[in-house]
Amino acid sequence: MSVLDRLGCSLGRRDEVPNQELARDLATRKDKAGIREIAENLWNKDKAIQADCIKVLYETGYIEPALIASYAEDFIKLLKSRNNRLVWGGMIALGVVAHLNSDVVFKHFDEIKNAMDSGSVITKDNGVKVLAEAASTKPEYSKVMFPYLLNHLKTCRPKDVAQHSEKTLPAVNAGNKAEFIKVLEKRMEDLSGSRLARVKKVVKEANNR
Repeated sequence: MSVLDRLGCSLGRRDEVPNQELARDLATRKDKAGIREIAENLWNKDKAIQADCIKVLYETGYIEPALIASYAEDFIKLLKSRNNRLVWGGMIALGVVAHLNSDVVFKHFDEIKNAMDSGSVITKDNGVKVLAEAASTKPEYSKVMFPYLLNHLKTCRPKDVAQHSEKTLPAVNAGNKAEFIKVLEKRMEDLSGSRLARVKKVVKEANNR
């Protein structure tokens, strides 16, 4: 039986439960052959199969990132898709493995930036995570990526500052925390309520780096 037969679309389901259950099974059994079949079908002609396959992959990655790390280049390719579901799905999957595959992220930095600049809210949110996780792995990557993340925090919508600052935290260290905090203190002028409280918490965490 093909793992494709267990996808939500193959079962006539519109909810995500079958895909999540399949992902848990693949991760628990470390079924590399099944995962490979799912990854190969990111390019299936049926858009429903494509969408379910990227869902299964990043749900598997949530449980066991190493099982999908080797498909980072495939996730990069999805960022150029005309299908927005595959673009943001690819970015989510890339965020799951960025700390394991920072070399791939760095190599395709421009493509990731382009996807973020032109993409949906979900694509942007997860793009920040991708770059922060990759920047945290090597000083040379941080030197290139962190300035972009800082500029993003300077210019993103006030409603996004809290979430994006939280996702940038992995890239913050003793050498760059002053710049990071300075940007956030400026952005706090536009914030109130829970968003302001979240950013204050991020600043506190950054200070302890």
